[in-house]
Amino acid sequence: MKTLLVEDDAGLAEALKNLLTNQHYLVEVAADGQTGLELAETFEYDLILLDWMLPKLDGLSFCKRLRAGGNRTPILLMTANDTHTNRVIGLDSGADDYVIKPFDTAELLARIRALLRRGNALSSPVLDWGFLQLDPSSCRVTWRGELVRLTAKEYEMLELFLRNSSRIFSQSALIDRLWSWEENPTENAVRVLIRSLRQKLKQVGAGNVIETLYGLGYRLKAEQPGVETQQVTTHAVIKPQDGGGDAKENRQSQRVSPNAKSEPKTSLDLSAVWRRHKGNYLNYVASLTEAVTALQSGRFDQAQQQKAQQAAHTLKGSLGSFGLITASHDCAQIEQAFQAQTQFSQPHLDALSELIQTLRQSLEQPLFPGSTQTAAPCQNSQLAHLLVVDDDAGLAEQVMAYAGAWGIEVSCAGNPAQARRMIAHCRPDVVLLDLCFPDSAEDGFGLLAEISTVQPPIPVLVFTAQESLDDRVKAVRLGSAGFLHKPIPPTRVLEAVAQVAQKNRQSEANLLIVDDDPQLLDILRTLLEPWGFNLTLLSDPQQFWNTLEQTAPDFLILDVEMPSFNGIDLCQVVRQDPRWSDLPIFFLSAHMDVETRQQVFLAGADEYIHKPIVGPELITRVVNRLERRHVLQRLAETDDLTGLFNQRRATQDLNRLIRLANRQEKPLCLAILDLDNFKQINDQYGHEAGDVVLRRLGELLKRTFRKEDVLARWGGEEFVVALYDTTAERGLERLKSVLDLWRQQRFTDAHNRQFFASFSAGLAEYPQDGNDWQALFRAADVTLYQAKANGRGQVLRSRSLISAG
Repeated sequence: MKTLLVEDDAGLAEALKNLLTNQHYLVEVAADGQTGLELAETFEYDLILLDWMLPKLDGLSFCKRLRAGGNRTPILLMTANDTHTNRVIGLDSGADDYVIKPFDTAELLARIRALLRRGNALSSPVLDWGFLQLDPSSCRVTWRGELVRLTAKEYEMLELFLRNSSRIFSQSALIDRLWSWEENPTENAVRVLIRSLRQKLKQVGAGNVIETLYGLGYRLKAEQPGVETQQVTTHAVIKPQDGGGDAKENRQSQRVSPNAKSEPKTSLDLSAVWRRHKGNYLNYVASLTEAVTALQSGRFDQAQQQKAQQAAHTLKGSLGSFGLITASHDCAQIEQAFQAQTQFSQPHLDALSELIQTLRQSLEQPLFPGSTQTAAPCQNSQLAHLLVVDDDAGLAEQVMAYAGAWGIEVSCAGNPAQARRMIAHCRPDVVLLDLCFPDSAEDGFGLLAEISTVQPPIPVLVFTAQESLDDRVKAVRLGSAGFLHKPIPPTRVLEAVAQVAQKNRQSEANLLIVDDDPQLLDILRTLLEPWGFNLTLLSDPQQFWNTLEQTAPDFLILDVEMPSFNGIDLCQVVRQDPRWSDLPIFFLSAHMDVETRQQVFLAGADEYIHKPIVGPELITRVVNRLERRHVLQRLAETDDLTGLFNQRRATQDLNRLIRLANRQEKPLCLAILDLDNFKQINDQYGHEAGDVVLRRLGELLKRTFRKEDVLARWGGEEFVVALYDTTAERGLERLKSVLDLWRQQRFTDAHNRQFFASFSAGLAEYPQDGNDWQALFRAADVTLYQAKANGRGQVLRSRSLISAG
């Protein structure tokens, strides 16, 4: 489950993150309330752990602003303020539960599980699917009582599907829920994880728990194992003693598997955390000592009082979580003393000084003398899996040597028989297949024919020295995805593999539905939401145009009869705007007359569906229309080489984002990126190597930025990035991190010469640098040339912003 932890105490935040990570929660940390609110408003979380006293924006204001925006994510408020009044204030501000620092970790985890159950309307603490059970309290997964050993990511994925049993998750939705935004996984990481989880569940007899809906994503299989399935599964797993070798081997392999993860601990592993943050806590104690010194000298003022009070408050909440309960109580007394008065008698000062000295001695003692550093949890592979079937071991090693830079993991088989065993054990994403095996009784065509029957299909690239039209035609007829003729550089091979592996990427679809009947909207939500669509339901037609601008839907569904404006009016308005000329529009209506149908289609509708709605028919029509639109959009709006938007589509999106930023009074950051010395790369290493550089930069940008950001190849070696609700300062930080990653990318030309690339970038911010995209572009372009003139390989923001700052 994806959790946002908003806590300014770095030591406590790290300890809590370790605790929750060991319980298979994905944790993202914000050190202040404003950053936490921005993350909560931008990304989807299952739970928010929120400290009360935070810099920039306190926890109560955080709750109120998040709830005012309609966000219903469960919030668990954490504070050292243990009073009845504070609990009431916290809950009234929008928090769902309240926990007092220092807290018992078992209680904290129980409260988290309770909130997650409440949010998902699950009454039982144990999640089950037939004989498969997941117990969040112990992080155990069992099938018929037998333990299933999963990695952390596999566990998180299974829990997500079990908590959302009817929802379809696209690959991008799974990335959002299972990986933090810093990790930058590819969509292939989802396929690798799905494959690994399926295999482990099949090994214990659970069968295919997760099903694939092509073009949409994945979901938990609807049919749970019943009595009939139970008999089949029992025979498949439990065999007689004389023939039970397979089941025994499976159980033994689970016990000794290097990827098997021990049961997570519910206590904080604090030794390493304490060592890293002990100095910070001693600094807080030093602040208290300075306050006492100021009191004794008569130089104690209100600022010092607030600083001392805050230091004592932080120590009170944090030290107890490290097991220093007595020290935590001492800090509570110190906090009360500074809250109560600024004038102290000498006996009071002596007592306070002694209390602080005792506190310092407690912190300086070895807190965990017998502790040892624990091993890091297993990390799931995020690489595409390529199986090379070739008897040339040297060639296979060359491909393997370059594969890491392309995000590809390579396995090798020396002949078709070995390849069959490897495919049965671990399904690859792509197969690279030679046709000629002199030491084998069969050639590659037989294996190609077998792989072509596998469902879902595995793409096969034929990779051979045989060059004849007959071979090419035969390979095509057998379903090959491409034909590569040896000799060919490894980089060219991996480029083709990467293209095939990413060919079927699908994005989530945003649907806007306008109907004044709330009951019908609920019905449509029930029908469409499980398919992974992002739904915006609108019952007031007067809000239509603003909502259309804000959501930028991929699909529009309208009712005919509505107050103020009917659906035909709205359809005509949409069709008159060139930006929405290709938007699919469906009408839902109870009218059966020919005249209404004619008006609907004259207004520009694509489909007309009668009420009452037949669910499967509506879903099929929507999915088919979206697939056709996706193909046409790729042809008209996407740069073929990089997969990013082209200039035409980017211009439309920039105009839309600027209008939205104007209405909502939000900033927008526009950046222009230009590859440094790109002509020299083409001249020295060849245009094919230059194409690889362009394609790789496009992939890096897609992995790094949000799906709501505008990413485009503007032309040649120039790229544009537009970040909504992002200042130039924040955009500068993000682009600098991208530049650091880009400089580590290694490229190889056709002659195996290696080289690196860099880029320069200029940033501008709306509205300071311009009120339209042309003005922003000019400001960013001027700044880009400043970066070039300063030596390249730099990211700069507009001088007007620097002057204003």
